[in-house]
Amino acid sequence: MEEIKELTQDKLDEIIKNGRTVLEFSAAWCPDCRFLDPFMPQIEKDFPNAKFYKIDRDGSIDIAKKLNIMGIPSFVVYQDGQEIGRLVNKDRKTKQQVEDFLRSLD
Repeated sequence: MEEIKELTQDKLDEIIKNGRTVLEFSAAWCPDCRFLDPFMPQIEKDFPNAKFYKIDRDGSIDIAKKLNIMGIPSFVVYQDGQEIGRLVNKDRKTKQQVEDFLRSLD
């Protein structure tokens, strides 16, 4: 998973334009975000047709505001440049919840 410290609008447009893209908004200080860290490599393996990016919410606050990311960890999924789903709230998420969400988009 590529980590992006500062996501700009230009970079966002570039990474979401082709295929399935999963953005995980996170922060180093967030314990609920760190809870997901051990599961993310397996989630990525379970969804090989998607590109995963971990976005530092604090370094990307303008984009986070624009996308209405008010709580973390949160996920926003794009297909060929169009948003197709979001799991956005401040609640801790389990591996099962994230995978169920991603499967619901197929």
